[in-house]
Amino acid sequence: MRFGPYGGRYAPEILMEPLRDLADAYDAFRGDQQAQEELGSLLRRYAGRATPLYRCRNLGTETGSIICLKREDLLHGGAHKINNTLGQALLAKKSGRRRLIAETGAGQHGVATAMAGAVLGLEVEVFMGVVDMERQAPNVSRMELLGATVTPVRTGSKTLSDAVDEALRNWAATADDSHYLIGSCVGPDPFPRMVRDLQSVIGTELRAQSIAEEGRLPDAAVACVGGGSNAIGTFVPLLGDPVRLIGAEAGGRGLKPGDHGASLTCGSPGVLHGAYSSLLQDEEGRITPTHSISAGLDYPGVGPEHALLRDIGRAEYLPVTDAEAVAAFRLLSRKEGIIPALESAHAVAAALRLAEEMPEGSLITVTLSGRGDKDLQTITGGGA
Repeated sequence: MRFGPYGGRYAPEILMEPLRDLADAYDAFRGDQQAQEELGSLLRRYAGRATPLYRCRNLGTETGSIICLKREDLLHGGAHKINNTLGQALLAKKSGRRRLIAETGAGQHGVATAMAGAVLGLEVEVFMGVVDMERQAPNVSRMELLGATVTPVRTGSKTLSDAVDEALRNWAATADDSHYLIGSCVGPDPFPRMVRDLQSVIGTELRAQSIAEEGRLPDAAVACVGGGSNAIGTFVPLLGDPVRLIGAEAGGRGLKPGDHGASLTCGSPGVLHGAYSSLLQDEEGRITPTHSISAGLDYPGVGPEHALLRDIGRAEYLPVTDAEAVAAFRLLSRKEGIIPALESAHAVAAALRLAEEMPEGSLITVTLSGRGDKDLQTITGGGA
């Protein structure tokens, strides 16, 4: 499947048959009423859906705007990632696989995969760059406690992109027995649409809650974008509505090459990890280094559907600097008693910027993709 010119299936020949088999299995899974009921039960009884839409009492009030938080941070495991991992793990089990492979940057996807593997009785191996292992040490401990094997990746920049490379290599060697449970809406088809569909529960709930509780749709919906799973899950159910869709990218230290992860703001078309999308690359097509204070946004590509939404003008993507994200992290903690993930803090910062620009009384929703326990060491230990 393609999203305009983006997406597709660019993979070694050894992975083509597993990808075709996965696409067929996913199509059958979507149409299997019993499987969908089991997934719905897991999301409600195990993960803790539905998550609330919380109207901030203090944040942004000085601008006259209303800011509401979609509280994905309240899910089991502390992030939206469980929506996707439960769905893919259930698909894997019903397809006869006994092992899950995953990559992780911030660690939240690794934790969510470990949880899904534990509850469904599947082995789990998580690939993680050693740089990310150092800055997300609490999540490494959680994954291991949950029974997962965490394999350090020491190649390249030793971050998320390199972890994806290693996970794909492992899957190529073990596809008969393993399912690669990709964490974002990236990679070759069917991964972008699988992750989009599984994360669309966020936007579906948000839309209904906004109408029921606020009496209207939001004027703008904001979410952070690295690979882009929480954002695409927020945006897709709102595509037919008159709602501004805003993605907050990793502006890092600034927009010089190597200082950021803003692949939609500064990228160009190319192929990475099996899909054609918008990438950070040099004139010869070599992937350029990235930087973000948040491990989950430190990635040189983005989901292909986001690239299409940018091109057609349906969504806007704004770079948010490390300093802005840290300020928003601290502000939300003080103003509302909610400690956000640094990834989510990028979206909070973008929402505060919008609140200054939009008319008084505007309703802005922010998908709070995760909680910030994992980032306290970065904030208090000099990383900020």
